[in-house]
Amino acid sequence: MADSVWSNYARSSKGVILDMCGVLYDSGEGDGVAIPGSVEAVKKLKASDLKLRFCTNETQASREKFVAKLQRLGFDISVAEVFSPAPAAVAVLRKRGLRPHLLVYDGLLPEFDSVDKSDPNCVVIGDAAKKFSYENLNEAFRVLIGLEKPLLFSLGKGKYYKETDGLKLDVGVYMKALEYACDVEAEVIGKPSAQFFQSVLDDMGLQSHEVVMIGDDLVNDVGGAQQCGMKGVQVRTGKYRPRDESHPTVTADGMVDNLAQAVDMILSQRR
Repeated sequence: MADSVWSNYARSSKGVILDMCGVLYDSGEGDGVAIPGSVEAVKKLKASDLKLRFCTNETQASREKFVAKLQRLGFDISVAEVFSPAPAAVAVLRKRGLRPHLLVYDGLLPEFDSVDKSDPNCVVIGDAAKKFSYENLNEAFRVLIGLEKPLLFSLGKGKYYKETDGLKLDVGVYMKALEYACDVEAEVIGKPSAQFFQSVLDDMGLQSHEVVMIGDDLVNDVGGAQQCGMKGVQVRTGKYRPRDESHPTVTADGMVDNLAQAVDMILSQRR
């Protein structure tokens, strides 16, 4: 990206939102692996005058366990800085008096301890990984199809994500299967939901035009942010594919090799 564009970002921006998986680290066995330069990039942002938040569709662990993993990888991150779909979903369920059938990873179940799950009147689906068996999907289908007005919540709608051993199918694939089978449209909680992004902006106390989103997912990170009025920058790490640079409907405001490069370019223009 031209220096003039980065200069405009630096002058107008008061905050940065970072995606996590594929930007900070690649998930996998154990804690995963930090992407080179990302730990130092976060330190530089925290030492600057920019407000910083982390926005993830991670739904395989509670925020506390997820943040602890990132801290072990060397990142300076607190739970209060991280926005993820599960707490947002709990707030929606409680506000609307809903009782969910959960199709989520076991590590996420504690997030829903405060919600009544008896006699379900909706389904919540997250990245359940190996829990996405035929039996479990069919059980969720039976709950939905048995409701007079099927109600499906999806914790994100990503197609795939990257782990250290390669690409993995994400929750959006299974969400679409239930939508098709039950003639229902899921309510997405998490990226690219405008409401989800707005909750992050509200916490930062900033307007959308004052914030840059940096992610590896062109549609859900970059496109979702742009729909809310933010600038969206894509990194060439994580789930990035070369075809992203010629996507028919979403064009990133900037493309960078990694988070470290993006941060250096933004901060160099603020000096």
